[in-house]
Amino acid sequence: MAQTIRRKQTGVRRQARAQGTRTKVRKARAQTGSLVGALLRVLPFTEEQLHKFFLIVILAVAATAAWFIASLAGLTLLLNQQVAGVASRAGFEVRKVDVQGVDRLNQLKVYNIVLGREGRAMTEIDLEEIRGEILTLNWVQDARVSRQLPDTIVIDIVERTPHAVLRRPDRLVLVDAGGHELEPISQANARGMLQISGPGAQAQVGALGQLLDAAPALRPQVASAEWIGNRRWNLTFKSGQALALPMGEEEAAGALINFARLDGVHRLIGGKVVAFDMRSPERIYMRCPECKAGETPAIGGTT
Repeated sequence: MAQTIRRKQTGVRRQARAQGTRTKVRKARAQTGSLVGALLRVLPFTEEQLHKFFLIVILAVAATAAWFIASLAGLTLLLNQQVAGVASRAGFEVRKVDVQGVDRLNQLKVYNIVLGREGRAMTEIDLEEIRGEILTLNWVQDARVSRQLPDTIVIDIVERTPHAVLRRPDRLVLVDAGGHELEPISQANARGMLQISGPGAQAQVGALGQLLDAAPALRPQVASAEWIGNRRWNLTFKSGQALALPMGEEEAAGALINFARLDGVHRLIGGKVVAFDMRSPERIYMRCPECKAGETPAIGGTT
C-alpha cells in the first residue's frame, strides 16, 4: 500500500516570530532615519557643513595624539640626559681606552675614533657605532667593543694577516689572503714575499692560495704569480724559472701537481731550463737556451 510522506513544515509560531523580528528591524531603521533627518532639520547646519566639522574634529584628535607622542619622546630624551648626568657625576664617564690585539695596526687610529667621546657618560656610549667605525680600518678584520666600569672602553681587535704583495703600476700594496688591501709597502720590505701581478689579480688571490695548496712542496719555491688574460696563471720560482699553467682551476691544479712530481724525479727547479709550458694537457714544453743537443731532459717533448 502506498504511503505519502509529507515534508516537515515550519510551525506557525516560528513563522510569526520571524515576521515580527523583520517588522521590528524595519521600524527601527525608519525611526533612526527619521530622528537623523529631524535632527538635521533642527540644527542650523547643512549636511556639508557637518561633514567639514567632523573632519576638523578628526584632524584635531590626530594632532593631539601626535603632540602626545612627541611629548613622550621628549620626556624619554630628558630622562636619558638626567641618567647620563647622574652617571657622569658618579664617575661613570669615558676617561680611558684599552686597545688589545694590535700588532701592525697604528693604535692612534683607534684612539682617534674613541677620543671624540672622551668625557661622555658611559650610558651615552654607542658601542656598535664605535665598532662600525673601527671595522673601516684596513688592518681590522673584526672587533669587539665593551665597557669596563667605571671609566674604560675596551677594544679587542682581530687583525688581518699579511699574505702577499700586490704589484700595481705605481706601487706595491700588502694584501691578506682574500686580496683585501692593508697598506703600501716598500720594495725592500716586500723582499721574500709572494708577489702577485696582472689585471684582475687582486680578486684571484684566494684562488691562487688554493692552487698553491695543491702542491705544498712547491709553494715555498714560488716567488711571484702573474694573472694572464684574466684566465690563467704564470708562476715564477725563486730560481727565476717560469711555469705557464693551463686555464681552469682543476686543470691548473693538476698541472702543478704533475710538475711537482716531475721536479721530484728530474730536479727541474734550479736546472738550465728557463721556462716550462704546461698549457698542453699531454706534454710539457721546455725552453733551454744554454742546453746543447741532447742535454734537455726528455719529458714528453721540448721547444
